[in-house]
Amino acid sequence: MKSRNTALVLGATGLVGKALVTQLLADPRYTKVTCLVRRPLKHSDYPDVEGKLEPIVIDFEALQDYQGYFNADHIYVCLGTTIKQAKSKTAFRKVDFEYVHIAAQLARAQKVQSFVWISSVGANAKSKRFYLRVKGELENAILNMSGLAHASAVRPSLLLGNRAEVRFLERVGIMFANFISPLLFGRWAKYKPVSARQVAAHMITLQDFTSKRGIQ
Repeated sequence: MKSRNTALVLGATGLVGKALVTQLLADPRYTKVTCLVRRPLKHSDYPDVEGKLEPIVIDFEALQDYQGYFNADHIYVCLGTTIKQAKSKTAFRKVDFEYVHIAAQLARAQKVQSFVWISSVGANAKSKRFYLRVKGELENAILNMSGLAHASAVRPSLLLGNRAEVRFLERVGIMFANFISPLLFGRWAKYKPVSARQVAAHMITLQDFTSKRGIQ
C-alpha cells in the first residue's frame, strides 16, 4: 500500500524551515505540506513540482484559533528567534516557548502521529543562560505532556546555511567552531556545526510513518 501522509510546518521561512519544506515537497510519502506563516511565502524559494504546498497566513498571537490545521499526520515546528530580534526576554519566550507549547497542545488535541520541534544543544531547564533555560523548560513541558504521541526534540549546535540576515557574532562563532571541529569527538561531537539540510533530514527521520492513520 502507498503511504499518503500530510505535514504541517511552523517556521517555514527560517533556515531549517526552508530546508525542511523543500525536502518534504520532494518526499513521495507526503501528499500535502501545509505551512502556517506570518506573511505570504515566496513560492520561488520552495520547489513545488507536484503542487503539494499550502501556505496559510495566520496571526500567531491567536494560534489556538487555527486548531483545524493541526489535523495533519506529522507536525514540524522550526519556530525560533533571538533576543536581539525579539528585543526582550519576554518577547523571546513568547516565540521560543509559548508558540511551540501551544502547537504541541493543538497537536495533542488532534491526535497527530508525531510532533518534532527544534531545541538546542545544551538545553537545560536549570541553565544559567536564559536561552538554554527556556529551551530546556520547553523540552520538559512537551516531553512530559501526556497524550502527545512520538514527541521529539532536535538539538542542533551552530547552524550552517545561507541566512537572509547577517548575524555577525554567529558567523564568528561558526568560523571558530569550524576551526576546532576536528577536535570535537566523543561527547563533544554534538557541538560541531551542522547544516540546516542535515537538521531537516533528521527531523523527518524522527516522524512515525507506521501508524495506520497515514497508510491508505
